[in-house]
Amino acid sequence: MSKSPRLVQLKITEFSKEGFGKGEWKPLEGQCQQVEVPFSMPGDEAIVRLLKKKGGIYKSQLVEWIHLSEDRVTPLCQHFGHCGGCRWQHIAYEDQLKQKEAWIHRYFEPFLQAETTCYPIIPSIPPWQYRNKMELSFSSDKGGHRYLGLILHGTRGYVFQMQECHLMNKWGVEVVQAVSKWWENSGLDAYHMGSDKGALRTLILREGQSTGDRMVMLTVSGNPAYALNQKQIQDFKAVILQIIGSPLPESKLSIFLRIQQIAKGQPTQFYEMHLYGPDHIRETLHIETEENERHSLHFRISPTAFFQPNTRQAEQLYSRAIQLTQAPSGGVIYDLYCGTGTLGICMAKRAKKVIGIELSPESSLDARENVKLNQLSHVSIHTGDVGHLLPTLLEDQELRPDVVMVDPPRAGLDSRALQHLLAIKAPLLTYISCNPAAQAANLEILTKGGAIDCEPYNQLINSLKPSTLRILLCCQGIENEYATGGSLLTEVPLFNSPCATWRAFRLSHSPYAPCCVR
Repeated sequence: MSKSPRLVQLKITEFSKEGFGKGEWKPLEGQCQQVEVPFSMPGDEAIVRLLKKKGGIYKSQLVEWIHLSEDRVTPLCQHFGHCGGCRWQHIAYEDQLKQKEAWIHRYFEPFLQAETTCYPIIPSIPPWQYRNKMELSFSSDKGGHRYLGLILHGTRGYVFQMQECHLMNKWGVEVVQAVSKWWENSGLDAYHMGSDKGALRTLILREGQSTGDRMVMLTVSGNPAYALNQKQIQDFKAVILQIIGSPLPESKLSIFLRIQQIAKGQPTQFYEMHLYGPDHIRETLHIETEENERHSLHFRISPTAFFQPNTRQAEQLYSRAIQLTQAPSGGVIYDLYCGTGTLGICMAKRAKKVIGIELSPESSLDARENVKLNQLSHVSIHTGDVGHLLPTLLEDQELRPDVVMVDPPRAGLDSRALQHLLAIKAPLLTYISCNPAAQAANLEILTKGGAIDCEPYNQLINSLKPSTLRILLCCQGIENEYATGGSLLTEVPLFNSPCATWRAFRLSHSPYAPCCVR
């Protein structure tokens, strides 16, 4: 006989690391237990149903609100509270910034000293419609109802039909609605991963916010039994052309079909079919390298290449990183995990040589094209793993770096890369991160390496100032997660961007987890 569900009443006193409210429950026997309540905030009081315990904290399901915090604001989106994207739309953006800033300080507190200067967090203005990329999923239920949208919170892949979303521009929602209508008459089914049946997997929307370029990519199953026929493909293209067309005379529209093929015991394979328009979108970043010195840099972005999802905040992030780095003129700069080459290209005007390393072949290809586009003959891009390529590069004494800039994946720097960074002993390391937890863990290892003294200043870009090594830490808000550091903090600015700030927490309105209110 199963146990009856446990209902408990509790007050929310703080946030969990996932960005939800958290309170304490005192059972009749035993110690107080921590309980996480989705979409709650300090000051709320609720009756919840206890679920499984994970990581020492009970997960729960809301049954009834007893009292709502006076600090609550009305969510902008009708899907908030169900959508797995945004978690903080009920919290005023100013309060979100304060909480994120506090988290950054908490992560780096072990490395801070009395002399540390803390810069204020840099907000994303405006905090809505900032995402330049969205990925939506196709799904259906046993009743035959079809859904195209984001994943429902607390579910394993259940999707809701999107009616609105304030993270992306309005054209994106219009495309979702048009594609949903096309789907109804297409005769196609949503893909089911467990059985490898069905055709439609995801819909990816991208845009160049400064150029107006737009890209739509439909991802389908590679199972031949569910392949789209020519009419279905042409009808899809026609729907996109009708909805989007050319938003501006100088803007471009690109349409792709991506085939995702799986086979047991084999790596997943992707094949792209170019249906319409250019094979990329264009973006321009306006970077302030010094006071009153502003440069416009141009980038091309392929369908699957990574680019910072918040264009406006990327401009602030890179500008601030360059200003705080103060790289010596005529030096050698390494841009590790360089993606499409954005950071290295932004730094190139101060350098004799810039060397970028990127694992993704697609992003590396874009990076090389971006180097040509900006006419930077002294910038070179290498494709491969950072840990494997560094030893070969360092064999050439003329290529030893004066500045190392890293913007690693959310997991942070791996052990091999950390070892090489300590061995390089470059005078300056600038570490940009979307995950402050991983950054802080890396910082601990770097400081133990003896390469740095600990003298931090905290802000979006956390910079550490050691006697032999100066480390700048740049945090991308907290959607993007946190900020992390290097060895020592010298100047550290905290960055908040709905996409550069909460990836790990996905707290804000939501941006690259969603950084602002996602």
